[in-house]
Amino acid sequence: MTEPSLSNQDLSFSAAVFTACICALFGANAVAIKISLTGLGVFTTAGLRFTIASAAVFLWARITGRSFYIKKQQIPQLLLISLSFVVQLSLFYLGLSKSNASRGTLVLNIQPFFVLFLAHFFIPGDRITIRKTLGILMGFSGVAFVFLEKKGISTDFQIGDMMILTGSFLWSCNAVYTKRIIHTFLPFHLVLYPMVLSVPVFFLEGFLWDGAMISHVDAEIVAALLYQSLVTASFGFLAWITLLQKYGAVALHSFIFIMPIAGVMLGGLVLGEPITIKILSALLLIVAGILVVHFRQEKLIPLFSLGRNA
Repeated sequence: MTEPSLSNQDLSFSAAVFTACICALFGANAVAIKISLTGLGVFTTAGLRFTIASAAVFLWARITGRSFYIKKQQIPQLLLISLSFVVQLSLFYLGLSKSNASRGTLVLNIQPFFVLFLAHFFIPGDRITIRKTLGILMGFSGVAFVFLEKKGISTDFQIGDMMILTGSFLWSCNAVYTKRIIHTFLPFHLVLYPMVLSVPVFFLEGFLWDGAMISHVDAEIVAALLYQSLVTASFGFLAWITLLQKYGAVALHSFIFIMPIAGVMLGGLVLGEPITIKILSALLLIVAGILVVHFRQEKLIPLFSLGRNA
């Protein structure tokens, strides 16, 4: 059997709008996590989140008649993705517990630049150009501004930021690897099985290292947990993995400029986190870097790819 092509379609205008909305939802997720951490342990939060999300995705798959069958040769691939999933999310949650939502969102959003670099070597057709190089440099300069911010920043903040940066790199590796193997899976398999396999590990981490796994619960914490579980971890991940299959890692990650904007603004508005000049500078550089990569001079792809849809 001939291996399916790894080439990607251009995003339609409606797909671009939908992708932008998904990125805004993801951008708000760090704020929801910070709220959850006021009453739940770091790894316990992750375990509860993906328990609920796994149940939601399983029920959706059963109701819509999806097949849960996987081939024997797919098991090692799923185990590798699951291992990366556990490590990257553990680093992100632990890092965010030490930092704040706005800083965490900015550091996490170095991810599209990692994806650009990795895709050059591992995804046919996704080549690094001068324009992409400029965007990558701008993105890394933005993250540098986050680390240069010293006002009210303790050693814990810096350690947390480094954890999130490491998690971001692993997330990018996972995205590129997923793109290479996704044609052999039903998209929801790559959402459901890593979450199911990760849940026992998160709870074990919580039991070992959280101290008080649950200190208190109120309506705000429950709402924040349900947002993480149902809006981003189930609906959001399913939507993202389906879009990834059709349009490709680089095209979708061009929209992640929306995530830092949502994360920084909501971090300030909802959590009262400081939005300093360096944080704003970091935001502008990261957003500008992604836009430089995203927009082409000859045509605006994929946000305004309207020709075939007019």
